[in-house]
Amino acid sequence: MKHQSLNETWSRGEGAINGWCSIPSTITMEIMSQNKFDSITIDLQHGLIDYQTALNMLQVMSSTNITPIARVPWNEPGIIMKLLDAGCLGIVCPMINNKEDATKFVRATKYVPEGFRSTGPTRALMVHGGNYHDEANKNIISLAMVETEEALDNIDEIASTKSLTGIYIGPSDLSVSMGLNPGLDRTETKIVQAIDKIKMACKKHDIKVGIHCLSSSYLKEKISDGFDLVSFASDFRFFSEIVSKKIQEVRD
Repeated sequence: MKHQSLNETWSRGEGAINGWCSIPSTITMEIMSQNKFDSITIDLQHGLIDYQTALNMLQVMSSTNITPIARVPWNEPGIIMKLLDAGCLGIVCPMINNKEDATKFVRATKYVPEGFRSTGPTRALMVHGGNYHDEANKNIISLAMVETEEALDNIDEIASTKSLTGIYIGPSDLSVSMGLNPGLDRTETKIVQAIDKIKMACKKHDIKVGIHCLSSSYLKEKISDGFDLVSFASDFRFFSEIVSKKIQEVRD
């Protein structure tokens, strides 16, 4: 199968930096993919991107060795399989609250006998090679989002799910679930403790742990803390930040 930059980073024991695309634009994806990300996630949940645009963005990524990932809108097998057939090498699935949710998710990413993914990889076969079907089960990355108190209570069982690659922490929804306002880069004691609990469960079961970050300083801190995947803001946030900064400079 295709060269996996994300798996190569992990094989060296290093934390990986994940880009995040929310803007439905091949130009934005082209800009993002010309930078030093290990992987880039196309966000079909809270991003403004539909399937057709995601496909076009995946085509732009094909000229790089950056690992293409998609966050699906929900734990629904149809869209998971469709994005894998389009060429995604990883899936981030939101709102995984228990082991049953996690098992359903993982099995949708795997062919028989490990799962129930329907065969017919279409574009994936074309861009990832003729041995795709034989190698997909061991190479597709599955990241279950833990972002509720229910999931936190069930974290050990979720982390023990067979063939799950890792857990991806959604700090904003997790904070809301615990009675706080939404937002990234959390420093409140109970959120920090919750994040640490999730990380320790991942280490216990020898799976990857990831988290979404806003600032470069918080991202570096999480890499130092042993996180395997750290997402850096998003194209939407980058664009908004630089426009605000530049217009303020000229107004000043």
